[in-house]
Amino acid sequence: MELPKVAVVGRPNVGKSTLFNRFVGKRVAIVEEIPKVTRDRKEVDVFWAGHAFTLVDTGGWLIGGSSLDEKVSKQSEEAVKSAALVLFVVDATVGVTEEDLKVRDMLHRANVKEVLVVVNKIDSDRQDFALWEFASLGFGTPLPVSALHGRLSGDLLDEIVRRIEAPLEIDDASEEVVVEKHDNKVIGVALIGRPNVGKSTLFNKLVGEERSVVHDMAGTTTDTVDTFLERDGINYRFVDTAGLRRKSKTSDGTEYFSMVRTLQAIDNSDIALLVIDARDGVTAQDQRLAERIDLSGSPAIVLLNKWDLLNEDERLSLDGDVKSKLGFLSYMEPLRVSALSGHNLQRIWRFIEEANAAYTKRVPTRELNKLLVSLQVNHPPKKTKILYGVQGATDPPTFTLFATKEIETSYLRYVENRIREHFGLGVTPIKIRVRRRSD
Repeated sequence: MELPKVAVVGRPNVGKSTLFNRFVGKRVAIVEEIPKVTRDRKEVDVFWAGHAFTLVDTGGWLIGGSSLDEKVSKQSEEAVKSAALVLFVVDATVGVTEEDLKVRDMLHRANVKEVLVVVNKIDSDRQDFALWEFASLGFGTPLPVSALHGRLSGDLLDEIVRRIEAPLEIDDASEEVVVEKHDNKVIGVALIGRPNVGKSTLFNKLVGEERSVVHDMAGTTTDTVDTFLERDGINYRFVDTAGLRRKSKTSDGTEYFSMVRTLQAIDNSDIALLVIDARDGVTAQDQRLAERIDLSGSPAIVLLNKWDLLNEDERLSLDGDVKSKLGFLSYMEPLRVSALSGHNLQRIWRFIEEANAAYTKRVPTRELNKLLVSLQVNHPPKKTKILYGVQGATDPPTFTLFATKEIETSYLRYVENRIREHFGLGVTPIKIRVRRRSD
């Protein structure tokens, strides 16, 4: 059953993300004392007093600014349309502003079913008098809260679940449904890359709706954005990440937390799509990102975006660049795409499906050992013998070889390539461990 949605809206910098994090119980949205830090919608399920709802964090609603401001505001309006309840967050320390009145007018135009004015930054009883100024917004009695300190947040949650239409109560039957849902594996796909290489445009094309703000300003996405979708009976979680910059450019708090969240997305993903701007070639930062993906053990699918903008000579040069600088991803065949025109985007799905199948594949022990015997007959290793091998794990496929002595790196590479070829593990990393055992 789809949970009712509660959208958190308001002008920039009134504490929406702080309130969102308070309800969720952890630092999910990035919070900084800088206007417009949150730009994309973020949705998380919240459970309270036997009820459940989906909380939607949005960027600050602001019309009349730049084209980026308008796109951020559009995200807020989309969240409002699907919400059963809107939390209209305002700042008690500032009072009613002209921007608050514009948000009020937007909510009236949208014909929202339920609006609850939440007066934030009321940290003590002595500030309660500031509450009543916001009754003039015309949405009934405002409720006070201190998102930062948690004051009256429980009372606010009680009011939310009371107002939501047909709140979902968590009983024994619904708990069984939740467990069954978690048993169905969700494949995590992370979009990784430098700022402004086209990740958000690609993300929007793949998930089929405009969920990330796309703009020609580097660093538009400052947090990860998760979107769940089902395709051909398989559940996916796509994660659009902020672009990773060089360390010298990540000194401020927002950039730092964006970097941490992106690195977490790499480590937690089943598949990583590394997006490279074909016009720039493979940069040193692209190499570092590829190394981080490789270290995580996740399959890397390299997407050379904006390929259609290159001439023939530039394409040949880029192919050489990829082979020389990303050669350590030996299993990887780059995919040449254009997120803007849609060129080759359907092939991304085939690559994802193949990567997931290989990433989770388990090889029969008997078949593995038949292959190892055959390899040693045709091409014996030097000064050692592989006695037998087993696959100890998946995600990624991990093999342990028991040998009489250490195995040369070149021979291990030979074994890895033959295992990959024989068992169809072409688009996933493989880990091979060697244990010494006497004859």
